[in-house]
Amino acid sequence: MSGAINYISCALLWIALLFRLPDLARRRIDPSLRAIVAVLGFASLCFLFGAPPTVALINRLTGVPNIAAPLTYAAITAYSAALLVLIACWRDGPTMRRTTRKWIYGYAVVLAGIAVLFAAGSPAEERRTDFDTYFATTPWVAEMIVLYLLAHLTAVTVSATWALRWAREKEVRQRPWLRASLLTIGTGTVLSAGYSVSKLAAVGARWSGRDWPQLGISIPPLFAGLGALLTVTGVLLPLAGHHFSSWGDFVRLAPLDAVLDPVLKDRALRLERPRSPFLWATWRRSTILNGLREIETLFDRGLYDHVVEAEFRRLRERGGRRGRSVTAHELATSAAWAATIAAAAQQSIGPAEPSSEPAPLALPRNPRMLVLIADAIRRSERESHYAATDPARAGSA
Repeated sequence: MSGAINYISCALLWIALLFRLPDLARRRIDPSLRAIVAVLGFASLCFLFGAPPTVALINRLTGVPNIAAPLTYAAITAYSAALLVLIACWRDGPTMRRTTRKWIYGYAVVLAGIAVLFAAGSPAEERRTDFDTYFATTPWVAEMIVLYLLAHLTAVTVSATWALRWAREKEVRQRPWLRASLLTIGTGTVLSAGYSVSKLAAVGARWSGRDWPQLGISIPPLFAGLGALLTVTGVLLPLAGHHFSSWGDFVRLAPLDAVLDPVLKDRALRLERPRSPFLWATWRRSTILNGLREIETLFDRGLYDHVVEAEFRRLRERGGRRGRSVTAHELATSAAWAATIAAAAQQSIGPAEPSSEPAPLALPRNPRMLVLIADAIRRSERESHYAATDPARAGSA
């Protein structure tokens, strides 16, 4: 792998790391967030230290021939351990402390072993690209090479097994972004195993008197690069999924925002939209809650109950619910809330008179329910449009 590709990969990882550092500053005690930052940081060091120009620079600045090799091996080992810890954090949650502690201690021993064996071997001739195969028969250095390769192979094998097995479980299949993340990590770690397997094969060939330079020099970086790319992508997918879902909620909440717009303008309740698009969904949700609180006393319990009963009756006539992800109860209550909020918003423009119903309605605050109410408003507007233009289509909408 050329130095340019290494540096580009490292730069991209640093950009991803910069996006996560503010979260780490706010939630320092979050173990999974610390593990994500560690995975990104150590992965970037693997690419940085593995670039031939960096190898030459480190060796020259330190005055120690081949010192870049154990540094690269240490970065690969630490990256492998961080990935194991991350998957354990996602899987086991609060109960993962003992598991992660064992892996951290185990790989700390591996790191110490790499340092001790390199110092004992003292390889004097600088090798920038073929260190593993060139020193495969050198006492102590050969043991160091095998140690880091076995540690890497163990980590990626366990990570792949955990990720792919967990992705098949029922609770994960219901969370598409997490499942996509685990499948991507599993695929990436399987490919990463090709790095250590090909290196071990090249080292074994040297022990038997053969020389397989392609297997030891050209092929492993391809496995390492593609595997790391997929693995890091899988690590970042839950964050991307969160933002995509957030932007989706921002768009889906628009009909509810529009219904409340007269109230928000009349009472000067609309907040200024933040510049960051990552905060738009939170901004729209907060604005909607401001409007709902303003008209809460105008909610008509009788209208709500009437729409709930009518919606349940219509759902029964149509054979139950519309989709697997939304229950009949959620469809009925969201439709009732949509009608109740629209009526209260219209009533609020002018003299405000509280509803005469003795049992007030509790303000809907659940983010999912707000989105379902907005969807119900959109369906109602679509059916009203069809009723005006195509009565036959309105009856089947």
